[in-house]
Amino acid sequence: MPDFLLYALLGGMGVAVIAGPLGSFVVWRRMAYFGDTLAHSALLGVSVGFMLQVNLNLAVIFCCVALALILVAMQRQRMVATDTLLGIMAHSSLSLGLVAVSLLEIRVDLMSYLFGDLLAVGVEDLYWIYGGGLLALVLLKLLWQPLLAITINEELAHVEGVNVAWTRLALMLLIAVIIAVAMKIVGLLLITSLLIIPAAAARRIAQSPEQMAIGAAVVGSLSVGGGLGLSWHFDTPAGPSVVVVSLLIFVLLYTLPLRRAI
Repeated sequence: MPDFLLYALLGGMGVAVIAGPLGSFVVWRRMAYFGDTLAHSALLGVSVGFMLQVNLNLAVIFCCVALALILVAMQRQRMVATDTLLGIMAHSSLSLGLVAVSLLEIRVDLMSYLFGDLLAVGVEDLYWIYGGGLLALVLLKLLWQPLLAITINEELAHVEGVNVAWTRLALMLLIAVIIAVAMKIVGLLLITSLLIIPAAAARRIAQSPEQMAIGAAVVGSLSVGGGLGLSWHFDTPAGPSVVVVSLLIFVLLYTLPLRRAI
């Protein structure tokens, strides 16, 4: 196997393993639009990184985390409905990013950021993916029970002593970090699909939240392997190919005569 293909496989599976459990909470809590908003803000992080000549991953993480904090603060004010606020932030941050990129003196290949460049994953990218992924997994393990509690019933979780606001914020920040490290895998416009589709597919056969989280990671990993194979044999774009394979697995599972447990 060529080195670039091995790096792509390792990088994609590294993202899939952490995107699966986090994607389960995105599905349970119906946060797909929130994920899209953070993904769109990542382009603004790319432009900031180029402007300030700093590491792009750090710049994207900073912008995603900053937007998550802004969203939480504005949600508390309750001046605008959450879905309206997410729509404003998503398209505004994407437009600001596009305008900022157009003002740069250097030429930036937007296609690789918008739709991913999985086959260009290198050793440094693997460090970011596995370093950020390991940190996110550790934090997710520590927050698993509080996150389940607020997902089932926030009021009951508050009565039981769970800090609902901080737990919700921690989930948003984890999603922001994963979007930043996954940017090169499927691109900013398709990142949310890697969170949602494997989790939705695993939900069809899971009997518990833990099974769904593990199943989502497995489906994501299979999607990465299948997408790379599709890209290698038919010369299709790698990132979208991963999403297509993930969709096929989703359709296959939902055509089986199974009873959804959770």
